[in-house]
Amino acid sequence: MKYGKVLITLALIGGVALNGLVMASPKAKITPGMESLDVMHNGKMVTIRRVDDQNAKIPESYNHPSRHCPPFCIQPMHIIPGVDTVGELDVLGYLKRISNGDRSVMLVDSRTPDWTQRGTIPGAVNIPWDKINIDVAGNFEIETEAATLSDILVNSFGVKMVDGKWDFRNAKTLVLFCNGIWCPQSSINIKTLTKMGYPAYKLKWYRGGMQDWVSVGLTTVKP
Repeated sequence: MKYGKVLITLALIGGVALNGLVMASPKAKITPGMESLDVMHNGKMVTIRRVDDQNAKIPESYNHPSRHCPPFCIQPMHIIPGVDTVGELDVLGYLKRISNGDRSVMLVDSRTPDWTQRGTIPGAVNIPWDKINIDVAGNFEIETEAATLSDILVNSFGVKMVDGKWDFRNAKTLVLFCNGIWCPQSSINIKTLTKMGYPAYKLKWYRGGMQDWVSVGLTTVKP
């Protein structure tokens, strides 16, 4: 009898009892104290966790180390003074805030829709980089481009137009990312937004992007 109790105790130490069975806890936790995180994506609950499979491989789309430069040049660690460069755990922290009802934060996938179709970070909103893009002189080639950016600023980012000037006092904190440290899309958007007056402290840059996200086996979703 004592031997049987010892076996049950040892089993419960390494797992969770469910319907009379012992279910092993995942070995590939996110951190020692975090196994997963539930977030909302397009109105549905998605659980972010790491792939618990030692044979898992990086998806083919992100398994190409050679990228022609330009335009796919290695990005610096810090893109703009005052803009924080963040990592995976920081992104998860912002996603937790969003899932808890914090509407002052937004995770922005800056890639074009053809890339988001291959998978994105749960909880991210796709706003393609070319919708937030002006030339070096700060002008738009066509009027509709200016209208599109104005719509994004007001209806997505919480910016207001007051007396003909942009008011960023209630603007959201944006966490922007694209495909990886060789992808310039999100960094271009950050430069554009700061040029327009968006406060640098309200912009966060997930430099590693999708390539880093999938390299550690974190959950992705398709739109």
